[in-house]
Amino acid sequence: MLQYLIRRVVTLAITLIGIMVVTFFISLVIPADPLSSIAGPQAPQETVDRLRKLYGFDQPIYIQFGRYANRLAHGDLGTSFQTGRPVLEDIAKYFPATFELATIALFFSIIVGIPLGVLSAVYRNSPIDHFSRVLSLIGVSMPVFWLGLVFLLIFYFKLGWFPEPGRLDIMLIEPERLTGMLLVDSLIALDWEVFFDALKHMFLPAFVLGLYGLAGIARIVRSSMLDVLSQEYIKTARIKGAREFIVLTRHALRNALIPAVTIIGLTYGGLLEGSVLTETIFSWPGLGRYLGTAFLTLDLNAVVGGTMLVALTFCLVNLVVDLLYAFLDPKITLARS
Repeated sequence: MLQYLIRRVVTLAITLIGIMVVTFFISLVIPADPLSSIAGPQAPQETVDRLRKLYGFDQPIYIQFGRYANRLAHGDLGTSFQTGRPVLEDIAKYFPATFELATIALFFSIIVGIPLGVLSAVYRNSPIDHFSRVLSLIGVSMPVFWLGLVFLLIFYFKLGWFPEPGRLDIMLIEPERLTGMLLVDSLIALDWEVFFDALKHMFLPAFVLGLYGLAGIARIVRSSMLDVLSQEYIKTARIKGAREFIVLTRHALRNALIPAVTIIGLTYGGLLEGSVLTETIFSWPGLGRYLGTAFLTLDLNAVVGGTMLVALTFCLVNLVVDLLYAFLDPKITLARS
């Protein structure tokens, strides 16, 4: 186990170094000058040159890369051109909102998607199977921004069942920021009014994001269960008189979850990037909205810092997925995986 973890950490470090190099050189070849956008379209060239010297863009490439790598090694992602704050401070401010939303959305996807996929496979070609396939098709094919707008129109504007976009009602005061996640901070502060209001604000965006993840999970679980249920050891367990619930949960589902874990991991990694459209529609102050603004304003430090965070997130998620493989199937050794 220890050797496996060491190998994975080394691989993770090499991956991050590769991404660091790629993002640095991509930032040099983009067909736009971020300093010109900061100074403004009417700024004289002298002002742009002064900014270029201030941020070190007048130095040779190898010196710029050396300074860039040294900053990253010390956890310094630079200063955002737009906010004027350290990028790491901006990420610490916006990422908890995305993490909270992504976790709730993934939880919804799992608790609905896995049972739905199992039922769809067990009762193949039944009404529940047709419902599962239609729901999966809707989740995969419908754009999230369209679903978000439709849900807002129906459940907020027409029916009034859910509050306006945002994380919290404007008349409520946020609790003391400890984790940056409103649900957790309000629970720590025992502020139940804020907790339930934040939960209501989170329902629609989490449902929109969770529906997309649910579709993929339900489809892969159904496919895997159909394959596993046709195996000889399942027939043997039934012949020996094992209860159907035990056959489905202990023998079939555990093996069918192995490919589903990959989908769940990739879905969670994608959600943790932040959904630009969903966060924009629901006025959610998360990482996706922050990085979307950074791309539009050519805030290179923010873009590179966000890219490194997303890369680290995916590496950690993949590590957890590999460990779950060995837990679900003891025949899969850590050395071989």
